[in-house]
Amino acid sequence: MTTHILILCTHNSARSVLSEGMLNHLARKLGKDVQAHSAGSAPSGRINPFAVEALNHAGIDTSAYRSKSWDEFTTPEAPPLSIVITVCDSAAAEACPVFFGGNGQPVKVHWGYPDPSNAEGGEEGKRRAFELTRQAIGYKMLQLLALPLDTMNKSELADALAVIAKS
Repeated sequence: MTTHILILCTHNSARSVLSEGMLNHLARKLGKDVQAHSAGSAPSGRINPFAVEALNHAGIDTSAYRSKSWDEFTTPEAPPLSIVITVCDSAAAEACPVFFGGNGQPVKVHWGYPDPSNAEGGEEGKRRAFELTRQAIGYKMLQLLALPLDTMNKSELADALAVIAKS
């Protein structure tokens, strides 16, 4: 059964999109039945072009990506979420809506990353910050994909995700 993971950031334009792209890309490469989704509490309506560039440079097709609201994941038609990961501090501090999971509410964890959109150094500085953020996210996603997701209970999963958060 597919493990659905929702990654949240306020505007769903950079870190959450990088996370969705990296997790889906790595899951396919490793043959894992995991599907990442991303959303925001106040979506900007556009994907940051530096996020698109960083993902494209990693060989990830972003043509179907869009900035979307977390409301899309609160309906009975939404995929059954197993995990919700916040990747920006403002989204982590917000009260999340009720997400429909396969077995009750999904496990929630915060994996914070600085906003690469705020990097100094002009376009080249932002480009470098987005690439470094993509790599850092990829490292955590590989750790997530190494977990035996099919056999872990919610408590074990929450503990394992908290350990990854500290890495």
